[in-house]
Amino acid sequence: FRRVLFRSMKPAANRSPDEDEDDDGAGPALPRGVKNYMTPQGYARLKSELTHLLNSERPELVKVVSWAAGNGDRSENGDYLYGKKRLREIDRRIRYLTRRLDNSEVVDPAVRGDTDQVFFGATVDYADQEGNEHTVTIVGLDEVDPARGHVSWISPIAAALIKHSAGDTVPLRTPAGVRQIEILDVRYEALSEALSEAPIETPSEALNEVPR
Repeated sequence: FRRVLFRSMKPAANRSPDEDEDDDGAGPALPRGVKNYMTPQGYARLKSELTHLLNSERPELVKVVSWAAGNGDRSENGDYLYGKKRLREIDRRIRYLTRRLDNSEVVDPAVRGDTDQVFFGATVDYADQEGNEHTVTIVGLDEVDPARGHVSWISPIAAALIKHSAGDTVPLRTPAGVRQIEILDVRYEALSEALSEAPIETPSEALNEVPR
C-alpha cells in the first residue's frame, strides 16, 4: 500500500473541471508531499464505499438515467436531470476514493508494540491546564470522528502530541492561545469497528515513520 503521492502540477487554467471538483471539496485536503496515512479500518471503510459505488449504486443509476432519457424533453425531465447530477457526484466521489486508496500508507496501531511514545495510531490520555482529562486517537484524514475522539494526524492536538511520551508536558496551540497539556498515557490498539475480515499487511518500516 506504500506508493508515492502524486498531485497534478498542471496550472489551474489548464486543469479540467473534474480535477477542480476533486480538489474543491470531495474531502479533506492532504498536505502536499506527504503520505496518506490511515488505519486498516479506515482503508477497509473507503474500499467498501468504493466497491458499493462501482458495483451497485452507479450501475443502478445509469439504468435510471437511460430510462429517463427516453421520456420526452430532457430539459424538463426531472428524473433525467437529477440522475445526471447524482451521477456526476458519484463519479467525483469514485475519483476521490480511488486517489485516496492508491496513495494510502496503511499503519496498524495494534502491531506497533510496547512504547509510550506518540506516533500515528496512538490512543492518548492527556490532561489540560484545568486538570480535565481527555482521550484522543490519532487517525487518518478520512477517519476523523469527534464524537469518538478520533482526530486527524495533521490536527493541532496530534501535532502537539506526536513524538512525545507519557509524562511529557507539551504546548498546544489553540485559538485562545498556547495551552500546556500533560500526556498521561499512550497505548496502541485496534480500532473497535473493523470493517474488513481480511488482514491488511502493514509495511514494517512505516511503524517508525512519523507524519509531520
